[in-house]
Amino acid sequence: MSMNRRMFIRIVGGVGLTSTVPFRYVLGAGKTALSTSGVLVEAASFAKQGGWKLDTQHYQQMGGCYLLAHGMGKPVANARTTVEIPKSGRWHVWVRTRDWCPGDWQAPGRFKVHVHRQTRRRPRRRTPRRRNGAPLEPDFGAEGERWHWQTGGTVNIASPGTVEVELEDLTGFDGRCDAIYFSREASPNLPNDDLVELAAWKDRLSGRVGKEIKERAFDVVIVGGGIAGCAAALVARLKGLKVALIQDRPLFGGNASEEVRVHTIGISGKCEAILKTIDTPHYPNGHADAKKAQRKREATMAASGVDCFAQHIAIGLEKDGDRIAGVEAREVTTGSIHRFRAPVFIDATGDGWLGYWAGADHRYGREAHTEFGEAWEKYGDLWSPDTPDNRVLGTSVLWNSEQTSERSDFPGVPWAMPVAKGHSAIKGEWYWEYSAQTVHQIKDAEHIRDHMLRAIYGSFANAKKHPKNATVALKWVAYVAGKRESRRLMGDYIYTQADMLERREFPDTVVTERRAIDLHYQKALKGAKQDFLSWYMFYKTGGDYYVPFRCLYSRNIANLMMAGRCFSCSHAGLGGPRNMRTLGQMGVATGLAAAVCKKRGVLPRGVYDKHIKELRALAGYA
Repeated sequence: MSMNRRMFIRIVGGVGLTSTVPFRYVLGAGKTALSTSGVLVEAASFAKQGGWKLDTQHYQQMGGCYLLAHGMGKPVANARTTVEIPKSGRWHVWVRTRDWCPGDWQAPGRFKVHVHRQTRRRPRRRTPRRRNGAPLEPDFGAEGERWHWQTGGTVNIASPGTVEVELEDLTGFDGRCDAIYFSREASPNLPNDDLVELAAWKDRLSGRVGKEIKERAFDVVIVGGGIAGCAAALVARLKGLKVALIQDRPLFGGNASEEVRVHTIGISGKCEAILKTIDTPHYPNGHADAKKAQRKREATMAASGVDCFAQHIAIGLEKDGDRIAGVEAREVTTGSIHRFRAPVFIDATGDGWLGYWAGADHRYGREAHTEFGEAWEKYGDLWSPDTPDNRVLGTSVLWNSEQTSERSDFPGVPWAMPVAKGHSAIKGEWYWEYSAQTVHQIKDAEHIRDHMLRAIYGSFANAKKHPKNATVALKWVAYVAGKRESRRLMGDYIYTQADMLERREFPDTVVTERRAIDLHYQKALKGAKQDFLSWYMFYKTGGDYYVPFRCLYSRNIANLMMAGRCFSCSHAGLGGPRNMRTLGQMGVATGLAAAVCKKRGVLPRGVYDKHIKELRALAGYA
């Protein structure tokens, strides 16, 4: 294999560092002289997270896995860890954070950082431990809308050794910390906006840059552990393949997980035996019954024989010509990098990250109605405009509340009111979503989630003004957002709205669905001008429709398949097959195709060209 055809690509934030030599040799090669003499503490590595949540969903946008104080208005328990300080004397402290809701009010995400000498604790101590030293003077998370390094002043370390670092949440409203840096320099040069440089710097200071990247070989590597990715992994393993399933969250299920809590809908088609082990019963979106479904799904994956890599974030790939040769993933808490090799890969990330990094043809937004004949006159609603645009289906954050036996107070949230305005509610549903044309569902993912949090907290505060809600308390608010649409990777066939409405059948059909076509976005509701509620819907029934295998492999990356909402379709064509059980069927089809690839020594297009009858028979379409 010629090295001049092989490329190593590590990408963060949509930009990448590309080389024709293994990436470990260029890792840490920054563009400027960065400060490297200090001590770095990454929030993801904290020994005790307390009540803080480890948020991994925005790594590609801001360059870290950060701790989030998601207390729904009540300060969460402190996060704690220890760090070795090599020298005594004065150390300058810097914290990478952001004010997620800037304005003429106190920042809702404020927190304190404590640095003090570690003391030995007696067992079963019943009285609170007395802190040895005051917190750093500033409130963090109270300046700067963008992620940045905020100065915390100085601490005096009397002697080298172990000190304890604590994060103290002040508000309960989603303060966030990515990293803490102890510096002997008063003004260190710290990386921030260049996320590739930031990742390399973190690897250098943590000592990871000198470690060998562990490589493992599989028959198929699947990135994305939602319903589609889990289904692909399960069926591929049942067919005897050695399977790696990489998931950035600690739990499997994607939007069906207990972190997001959307119930699965659609039909299972020919795949009921597989899908019933990982899907959910029907419950109200956001309901705690999602926990029961999660336990079942986790047990299924643990017993499956699939090599499951939860809390591993895909960060880049190795490419050989028009093929992916390997995928790199970073373990969330340690930051260690692993490389996964296979002859075929399945992109089940939803956002189409593997395809995007590899240079796969892809789309984002709505097509003009003239491109695929998705016209107003023919189908009764304008879901394909006169000219292409960037509107897509939105992202939701689910939430609910509960009746209690006594009065429950909720703090004032003036910072939420510019979003919530006069809207009043005590729970959310699917139609709480945000998808303005001014935001991008991938690039602006953190902003979109935060916008929905402001809508939720403000709407609940408005509801609490009514005496009837005096005993209502917030029960659960998601901090992991449920995304509907972003990139769509193009295959040999692009599925359209007409394929559904005209019930077109294909010689390579591998998925069947009959649920209504469902597309929606925001419009001002009764003059209230909220931008977080869906109003328009296109909802049409009429029988079964079918998705061909040609929509499930890339047309220009030879060994890449896709399962999930990043499959090959138009925006309007996504309206029906985006249901999770339908996407699970796609997972089954691609998992079976991976088995055919190995058995017949072909790539995905070769399955369609030469072995489509075999694949359809395996999928139950014989």
